[in-house]
Amino acid sequence: MRIVIQRVSRAKVTVNGQVTGQIERGVLVLLGVTHDDGPTDADWLASKLVQLRIFNDSQGKMNLSLADVEGDVLVVSQFTLHASTKKGNRPSYTAAAPPALANELYEYFVKKVEELHGKKVHTGIFGAMMEVELVNDGPVTILMDSKNRE
Repeated sequence: MRIVIQRVSRAKVTVNGQVTGQIERGVLVLLGVTHDDGPTDADWLASKLVQLRIFNDSQGKMNLSLADVEGDVLVVSQFTLHASTKKGNRPSYTAAAPPALANELYEYFVKKVEELHGKKVHTGIFGAMMEVELVNDGPVTILMDSKNRE
C-alpha cells in the first residue's frame, strides 16, 4: 500500500460538480493499493500518518503531528500510484489491486485513521473521476510504502 501525504492549508474533492470532501489545515492523502496488501499494511500506514511530525511548532520546526495540531484528513483513492513505466511510454497498472480489494482496504484505512485520530476523515468517491484541489503548505509532500518501511 502506498500513500502520498501532502500537508495542506486546504483541499477539496469534487465529483460531477458536487464537493464530496473538503478540509482546512491538515493532510491530503492519495492512497494506492496493490494485490498483496492487507489490513496490516493499512494499520501501519494509518498509525504513521497520524503520528508523523510534519507540522511546524512555535519555532518553525516540523515537530508536531497531525494529532498535535488536530488537523483534518482527506483521503483519495488513486490506483495510479502503482503505475509501472518500465516499458514504453504508456504506464501499466497491473500492480494495482482489483477494485473490490482496493475499495475494501481504502475503506478500512479511512476507518483506521478515524479511530486513531479521533476525527472524521473526509474522502472522495472510490472509482469515480475526481477533481482534487489543494494548497500545499510548505510545500511538504511525503511518500510512504508499507512494503518499504524506511
